[in-house]
Order: sequence, then C-alpha cells, then structure tokens
Amino acid sequence: MKMLVNATLAAITLVAGLSVAGAAGPAMVTVQESSLGAHLADGEGRSLYLFKADEPGKSTCFDACATAWPPLTSDGEPQAGAGVNAGALGSLKRPDGTMQVTYNGWPLYYFIKDKAPGDTMGQDVKGFGAEWYLVMPSGKEVHSK
Repeated sequence: MKMLVNATLAAITLVAGLSVAGAAGPAMVTVQESSLGAHLADGEGRSLYLFKADEPGKSTCFDACATAWPPLTSDGEPQAGAGVNAGALGSLKRPDGTMQVTYNGWPLYYFIKDKAPGDTMGQDVKGFGAEWYLVMPSGKEVHSK
C-alpha cells in the first residue's frame, strides 16, 4: 500500500509540474513578490497557499483535494529563506506518513494550475468547500486587491 501511495504522489508531482525535491529533503520556504504583494513560496519560487477549511495543525485536504492542491512536504525540518519567520515554520504528519510543512500552524499547499514560479492562479479560489489564499510572511492570508 505504501508503495502505491508513493507512486501516486510521484505521479501527481510530475503531472503538476512540481519538483520532488521538497519531498527528498528539507523544504525551503521563501518570500515571492507578485502583483498581490509579498507571499510565501517554495525554494523554486512556486506559490504556497492555505486552505480555510483546515485548522492550525490539521489538514482536511486529501484524495482529490490533494491532487488539485498538492501539499508542500519535507523530509526534515523545513528551512526559512530571507523574510520568512523560521519560528512560524513547522510540520504535521499526513495519513500517508509524509510530513506537510505548516506556517503559523496552517498547512501549506501548491495549486496544480500554477505552472511556473510566480504563478498565483490559486489565489482566492473556492474549492473543496472553502477558500484558498496565498500566505503573507506575517502568516495572514492575502486578499486580492
């Protein structure tokens, strides 16, 4: 079963155009500037989102949700880039055993329609029962201008 889960995650990663590097070592969280202002991104500049159906320390996004919104995972403690509050970084264990990166307790995700670093197609999208938002370095959600 674990092999099937790992193969499925690898396939999702490839389809989404996301690197498996985050899952192969410590994830890096950085700050990206866009027309929406400063927000969190991974080490390659891909935007990161929070899901309003989640609670700090608890992910509610699995199965089809996690296909559309792949979680940012990390092997080891996530690393803080410039402008990121290292004390706000953490992780939680997902049912498949992977460790998902959190910021101020909120689980972080990618959006499958973001194809390149800097894309923010997932901002203020309603899906899977709640809104999705980019995350400011302060930990608050970005609201579109």
